[in-house]
Amino acid sequence: MSISENDKKYVWHPFTQMKTAPTPIPIVKGKGTLLIDENGKEYIDAISSWWVNIHGHAHPYIAEKISKQLLELEHVLFAGFTHKPATDLCEKLSRHLPANQHKFFFSGDGSSAVEIALKMSIQYWKNKGEKRQRILALEGGYHGETFGAMSAGAKSIFSQPFEDYLFSVNHLPFPSDEEKTLSALKQELENGDVACFIFEPLVQGASGMRMYSETTLDKMIRLCKDYNVLCIADEVMTGFGRTGTIFACNQLKEDVDFMCLSKSLTGGTLPLSITTCSDEIYSSFLGDTLSKAFLHGHSFTANPIGCTAAIASLELLEKEECQKSIAHISEQHKAFASTIQHHPMIRNIRQTGTILAMDIHTSETGYSSNVKDMLYSHFIENGVILRPLGNVIYIIPPYCIKDSELKKVYKSILSALEKVE
Repeated sequence: MSISENDKKYVWHPFTQMKTAPTPIPIVKGKGTLLIDENGKEYIDAISSWWVNIHGHAHPYIAEKISKQLLELEHVLFAGFTHKPATDLCEKLSRHLPANQHKFFFSGDGSSAVEIALKMSIQYWKNKGEKRQRILALEGGYHGETFGAMSAGAKSIFSQPFEDYLFSVNHLPFPSDEEKTLSALKQELENGDVACFIFEPLVQGASGMRMYSETTLDKMIRLCKDYNVLCIADEVMTGFGRTGTIFACNQLKEDVDFMCLSKSLTGGTLPLSITTCSDEIYSSFLGDTLSKAFLHGHSFTANPIGCTAAIASLELLEKEECQKSIAHISEQHKAFASTIQHHPMIRNIRQTGTILAMDIHTSETGYSSNVKDMLYSHFIENGVILRPLGNVIYIIPPYCIKDSELKKVYKSILSALEKVE
């Protein structure tokens, strides 16, 4: 049977209405920014396969490191044992993280990293004997698909079937109006029962690449500190160069208490995530009884192959060539944005680092907008993978993308605008 026939027989795809969805494209090979289907057609992966692939597909350096590690140690339970790939990764990451991020807790995906940060925040206050139970988040945020992550995220079509099972989280206005957001935050904090505040720093991804300034975020974090409230930076999407710096938090003056890392952590090769925290958080879990410990774990915690891939990816990211590419992509985005900012079909074109986004002027907005399907089909026909968030088109490419490929992506957007009514 063909890939497509077997897929139809067995597979249930994510975020998909299987009854009406078109047949998935069978991909047989990846190279650099390109994905190649079974018929030999090439597609420019302009969204890095859900924001994970930063160095291109099938990168030989990462593949070589993984191959060597497979012959040394493929996995060992991480309770009572440790290994060099895990400790080396922590040491290497610590050079780029804010200075107060000293401890690393491993898991397997972004949602898990967020769940861990939320659970740690709640238990932190219990271990200290203080009753702080409320959680704050930003309106429109997205933090994953597990129950805690859904609770912290915006209520949407994704969480609707489970609303009766989600715990209460108070959502603050998106900080497009700084004064309004800070006022709402202060009002919530004055109750004295807030455990933590979780946010996507600088860019909200799934809600449409909504962007806000580092100065506003610094003020929010500073206000939380004034009221002794823990801050969780969900860097699952923004981490590893996406916002122009290794982490979005590198652009802040204030320190957060937790950071959640995943997606590009391994360069898009293997599932891995990390929740980092300060020594103060870590110390609150130390004691003579097991009840004070953080009793959480996963079978594949700190998988050595995943850690090896992450080290290799970080080594590539640190290279001057990669940093120049990040800056170059940002400049290319800026130039393209200036040429189309007055287009009659474009609204609110915006950019942070290598992320470029724009709203398409249409009567239908939101994730389920019909314009999304039309745009997606157009891009696929033109050999470009862009997956609009409703009426929002965004580009978040691998850092190895060539100028000719980026120009093709821009050209496909321009031709798509001609089709929008």
